[in-house]
Amino acid sequence: MIFTEDQEALRNAARRFSRERLLPAYQQRERDGCIEMGLLAEMGQLGMLGVDVPVEYGGMGADSLTTGLIVEELAYGDFNIAAVVLVMSLCGAIIQRNASPELAAHWLARIPKGEAILALSITEPKCGSDAGALSLRARRDGDVYVLNGEKTSTTYCDTADAFIVFARTGSPEDGPHGVSAFLVPSSIPGITTTLFDDLGSRCSGRGSVFFDEVRVPADHRLGDENKGFSQVMAGFDFSRALIALQCLGAAQASLDEAWAYAKEREAFGGPIARFQGVSFPLVEGETQIAAARQLSYHTLALRDAGRPHTSEAAMVKWMAPKTSFDVIHQCALTLGHYGWSMDAPHQQRMRDVMGLEIGDGTAGIMKMVIARARAGRAATEERGATAE
Repeated sequence: MIFTEDQEALRNAARRFSRERLLPAYQQRERDGCIEMGLLAEMGQLGMLGVDVPVEYGGMGADSLTTGLIVEELAYGDFNIAAVVLVMSLCGAIIQRNASPELAAHWLARIPKGEAILALSITEPKCGSDAGALSLRARRDGDVYVLNGEKTSTTYCDTADAFIVFARTGSPEDGPHGVSAFLVPSSIPGITTTLFDDLGSRCSGRGSVFFDEVRVPADHRLGDENKGFSQVMAGFDFSRALIALQCLGAAQASLDEAWAYAKEREAFGGPIARFQGVSFPLVEGETQIAAARQLSYHTLALRDAGRPHTSEAAMVKWMAPKTSFDVIHQCALTLGHYGWSMDAPHQQRMRDVMGLEIGDGTAGIMKMVIARARAGRAATEERGATAE
């Protein structure tokens, strides 16, 4: 794919920042278990946060493809810093499309500066992929909604300044048609959180959020009442393509490191890169990553053109995390006993990438999305397909 001069310039700037500023401390951030707010502010000054936020709110108004290029480059240096950019783009797009002008102006202006972290709260203890079956309640009480219930698997749950919360405003029988979305500032009384001890992405702070009689102003509802599921979930095709590029960026970093090692490491009188048993698996990885990358770019280009891209987004969402995990695994093996060390970054990248084989839709759910697009009702069970 051919990029514009502006896209190339932004990608090169993100590439330099990623390699020089992010990569050296990638593993240290996991050990520290947090993301430095000062780093986010620095990224905001460089224009790397909220790049797709409209110019009137302080963003660059960049298109989807440009956002994807930046996410991919940042993930090369730090998978979890790239996740911040990704989530802010998703949340920003949801707010821009569905919030009142006053609410949108308040929050969108803070994203590009790194002054606010937003979190998405959909999953519940008994409700994951079938998001239409959620049970957290939001009852109307005059000019507020009162939220009661629990959300789980919420990233940035302990640092978020606000949550985008999906809550049931209709009856359980309504399924996804009785769901509304709300922008809930974390400062409202009645919100508590707990953190999980995760396998990867530890600095992102995933955990549960509890809502106990949390009173949210009615004007903080995103979109129409009982239509939040269909209106807000439309943005997830965007995030799925960005997730794919996030994983591919991490895999490319491991590939580059494995090639460098193969050229320097000598055995039997020369560099091990001359052995096909070493170089061919890396070549296969390069090929698989390049193919997934192009499909991801194509998905975002379709979005920018206003064309349907749900199937393409689902394709890259199931394929890229799995492919990236497999490629990083092979890179770790290429380093031999060095790759088995916790000092090498490959083990962390594998753990980080693996989380996105689950989050934002499992491979099974993504394949159902694609099957429905190809086979229609023949791919749908009697009660209907699982919610996207």
